[in-house]
Amino acid sequence: MSETTQDGGVAVTAPPSPDDGLSPAELAAKYGLSVSGARPGLFEYVSQLWGRRHFILAFSQAKLTAQYSQAKLGQLWQVATPLLNALVYFLIFGLILKADRGMSREVYIPFLVTGVFVFTFTQSSVMAGVRAISGNLGLVRALHFPRASLPVSFSLQQLQQLLFSMIVLFVVAVGFGSYPKLSWLLILPVLALQFLFNTGLALVMARLGSKTPDLAQLMPFVMRTWMYASGVMFSIPVMLKEHPAWIGDILQWNPAAIYMDLMRFALIDGYGSENLPPHVWAVAAGWAVLVAVGGFVYFWKAEERYGRG
Repeated sequence: MSETTQDGGVAVTAPPSPDDGLSPAELAAKYGLSVSGARPGLFEYVSQLWGRRHFILAFSQAKLTAQYSQAKLGQLWQVATPLLNALVYFLIFGLILKADRGMSREVYIPFLVTGVFVFTFTQSSVMAGVRAISGNLGLVRALHFPRASLPVSFSLQQLQQLLFSMIVLFVVAVGFGSYPKLSWLLILPVLALQFLFNTGLALVMARLGSKTPDLAQLMPFVMRTWMYASGVMFSIPVMLKEHPAWIGDILQWNPAAIYMDLMRFALIDGYGSENLPPHVWAVAAGWAVLVAVGGFVYFWKAEERYGRG
């Protein structure tokens, strides 16, 4: 458009923009723009997380390698730490407090070592989850990626550490008379279910720990209490047979005890199905699905808030 001015010149005016009158939301929709850091839909978030699977695996492997890089024994501490814990528990609970009642020495020592290794898997996943966001704020603020990658990666790191330690657990089992058999194949579904459970728990703790850093100081006491209540050092039915039945039922149905007992049943010849609560596989799967799905949704709901404030 043009018009003549008072001095005879010609002024040119711009034509009206096709975007005139559009609201900010309409403009964003027209040009495919989205709010920076906005939470995606749940299924889109799952797709984004799957797209970062190579990063998750590489990050977990790097963390595992760096964990003991300053120690002279290096990765051997992955095995030495739970073994030393098992030795201490055997001296205190096995020899002094006689927590091995009802079990022979050939059963109790693999029973104890298995319990320590399996519970350490859950304990380490929880503790890593608490610091997954708060301990990696630089990464969270610098890069755009689904934040669930971090707690999932830390849980995967603990699974890799347990798999490395399982070699020693097999040696202990064989050394005390429990030789490889078909029941050892049950180890795979037990680990898969426990990994799902641990990952869900790590996601819950990652969200809680992102806003409450002091939670990392409290959790060791919570985990220690959970360990003593889960039958790591003793058989729950035997130790509590003189107490009301509901107490033993509550302790046996807790997920940490469920996964330990299934692993013991798979590995140890003298630890039969009579030591397991009824419908134990259904309960183990239920805990895994409930905590994994619930923890994932709980973490996703706060996705846009991580690393801010």
